[in-house]
Amino acid sequence: MISLERARSLQATGVRWSPVDGDRFVIDEPQLLGQVFWVSDLTIEVHHYATDTVLGFNGTTEWALDSVPLEKALWLPREDQLRELLGGLFRNLERGSAGWTVTVQVRGQEFLASDDDVENAYADALLTALG
Repeated sequence: MISLERARSLQATGVRWSPVDGDRFVIDEPQLLGQVFWVSDLTIEVHHYATDTVLGFNGTTEWALDSVPLEKALWLPREDQLRELLGGLFRNLERGSAGWTVTVQVRGQEFLASDDDVENAYADALLTALG
């Protein structure tokens, strides 16, 4: 998963988020940073009973927050979303002994971004392209 540091850097460079189902985010407050949330129309909870386990489809849960302003949420884009943001600048993705390497072409020059985590490699490539 993309690091909070890179997600904050993307946000600071002007990458904007229009939330859709399946998006991940954190609430950028110290007491909530350990909890990753997903945008979804439904909340599904696992209920364990003595003889069975069921998936409960609920509208909300007791501990749910009423609402959070979008500016308090920090988007954690997935690999496919980062690749889409790169658009025509994306050239290649390779896995090597050092991890993942994303190649982008910016203003006629190729740049490489590498990381053990593929989403961080994409984020670094996007930050290079935006810089």
